[in-house]
Amino acid sequence: MWCDNCFLLFPLRAGAIAFGVIIALYSFIGGFFLFKWGQFVYFIYAEPMIYGGIAMLIGAVAIMNVIAFSNRSYIWIRASKFVWPIVVVISAIRAVLMIWELSRGRSKIWWECQNGQQWGADPSVPATTSFPTGICTSGFSSLYTALIICLLVDLFCQIYMMFLNWRFSKRLEHYNTMKGPFIGGYYNA
Repeated sequence: MWCDNCFLLFPLRAGAIAFGVIIALYSFIGGFFLFKWGQFVYFIYAEPMIYGGIAMLIGAVAIMNVIAFSNRSYIWIRASKFVWPIVVVISAIRAVLMIWELSRGRSKIWWECQNGQQWGADPSVPATTSFPTGICTSGFSSLYTALIICLLVDLFCQIYMMFLNWRFSKRLEHYNTMKGPFIGGYYNA
């Protein structure tokens, strides 16, 4: 291999497991928030559910990758190696759509902040759902900037996890006949 430790921030296997757990946690939490409060920010029916479902898919693939790293399973690493590029492309498309739709719904979010309830509801009727006040107090530009930064960090983390998966796959392919530290050698994977 041209470089066994290039671009690795942590030890390959253990670091990838920890990184996969972090990706899974923030993806599941983000999906939960989109399912719970996404209708206040995205106004087309089922749009927040689709975005939340994609976040859950990212978390599921990260958990699958963590299990593959934990077992040192060549089959699951190859399956993850196949799935990650598809998930990254879907996630990139989702990021562009989320940013575009949030920008497009700026006036509706302003209406919600003024009336204290979900857009399209009659202001004279008491609201059945409570509007999250954090959206109004922080301002739209802060929300918009935070969303863009979080989506870019999410894409970077997914691409880095895809790289870690590829790197571990190559390690398994090249060093499969050597013994590891647990069986009397160093390179067993």
